[in-house]
Amino acid sequence: MADVAREMLISHDSNETRVALLEDRQLVELYIERPRRSVVGNVYLGKVTDVLPGMQAAFVDIGLEKNAFLYVDEVVDPEGVEGMPRRPISQLLKVGQQLMVQVVKDPMGTKGARVTTEVSFPGRFLVLMPFSDFVGVSKKLDDAERDRLHSIVAPKVPKGVGVIVRTVAQGVMARDLETDLEFLLRLWKRVSHLASEALAPEVIYTEMDLALRFVRDVFSEEFRRLTIDDKPTFDKVISFLKKTSPQLVKRVHLHRDRVALFEMEGLQETIDSALTRTVPLPSGGYLTIDKTEALTAIDVNTGRFVGKRNLEDTILKTNLEAADEAVRQLRLRDIGGIIVIDFIDMELAASRQLVMARLAKALERDRTKTRMGEMSRLNLVEITRKNVTEGLYGILTEPCPTCGGEGRVVSAATRRIAVERRMREVLKTGRADAYLLGLEPETFRLITEPGLNIVAALRAETGCRVTVVPDEEAQPTEVRVLIEGRSGLFGRKGIR
Repeated sequence: MADVAREMLISHDSNETRVALLEDRQLVELYIERPRRSVVGNVYLGKVTDVLPGMQAAFVDIGLEKNAFLYVDEVVDPEGVEGMPRRPISQLLKVGQQLMVQVVKDPMGTKGARVTTEVSFPGRFLVLMPFSDFVGVSKKLDDAERDRLHSIVAPKVPKGVGVIVRTVAQGVMARDLETDLEFLLRLWKRVSHLASEALAPEVIYTEMDLALRFVRDVFSEEFRRLTIDDKPTFDKVISFLKKTSPQLVKRVHLHRDRVALFEMEGLQETIDSALTRTVPLPSGGYLTIDKTEALTAIDVNTGRFVGKRNLEDTILKTNLEAADEAVRQLRLRDIGGIIVIDFIDMELAASRQLVMARLAKALERDRTKTRMGEMSRLNLVEITRKNVTEGLYGILTEPCPTCGGEGRVVSAATRRIAVERRMREVLKTGRADAYLLGLEPETFRLITEPGLNIVAALRAETGCRVTVVPDEEAQPTEVRVLIEGRSGLFGRKGIR
């Protein structure tokens, strides 16, 4: 990816943390964490509530709303994996048994979290696997660097403990690798001690928050810069990098402009488009993306694109654009599970090969594990993509109360946060110090609900006098400036 200009943006406020990854100034990945954060990576002392021999699985109470699901292949012998024979789940687990598990997939819909007993603890350069017994190095590195890293790490790893050296460790000095290993071993000692004293169900290790997690796992020399708009988060990231990768500190910048970071980068339009069913292509074609319980279907259409030469060329160009855009949408929306792309039928085998090559190249940029099948006679391509979280669609939307969940609408929380953010922008970037703002009536109700104190908080934060009123002409997330002027304009107290 050396030919791609990569940037990371982190925006944090009281409502949510957003991490955006940009490639050549284009938004390709967006992750959002709200107070109800992801539990992936958390380690729990759980209690087996049910063992199902027919499914070769068990349900484990880890203290969440729904019991977690543990498949037989995710059960490892605490004494080590090596030489462990495959046994039925009923011989491995018993109802009432306590065991340590780690969440590998968030609860989604009617399903509880998915867990494994093969816990792992990621550091900046290494991943510690307490119940394994091997030292591995990322296959993305060349053979010489893999040999160098293995020779440094392997002698330091205690017997009976496994370690994987991450891609980001390329070029890292021995003392930094050793420091990371020492930290992870101390962490495992603390977690195992907590597990010995805990009473299930209980959380015994909580994964880092979204911002630090991405700095630890993703931010590297490949990124030209990291921009953060929140001072406490900025300080936390700087402190972490000084201990782990001091050479990257100079690439981290604090956003001080009055215009919001995501607004300045022009990302909101792209974020809004990630919720739409139809995605335009550069030449006039488009994709339609439909999510079902079993899979996500992506259909390619020529739309208004009629081409200049012949039908096969028109179809080929549309399909090539679709291959790039489909993968970008998979990353941006964080779509997991089974994905089927229905390309426009191509007569020539050479055309099909070009499209498959373009699709494979685009998938190389995806950090999430994917597998791509061959193109069928009907020009269908099946892709499987690891499903870890609800994805952008699940976070930003909720079931529509009118249609009973058959469709989706932007959630009340998303609308409230968007309007609050736009109100803040009006107050911070305007030249006046008193405003009368109009909000769509339902949005007005959300903003002025008892206990939220949003208007009062904005007054205190910006020093402006602000009054909000219902406005029938406003759109659901629109903030209309009805009047602006000096602070004496609305009297001493205002309306709200």
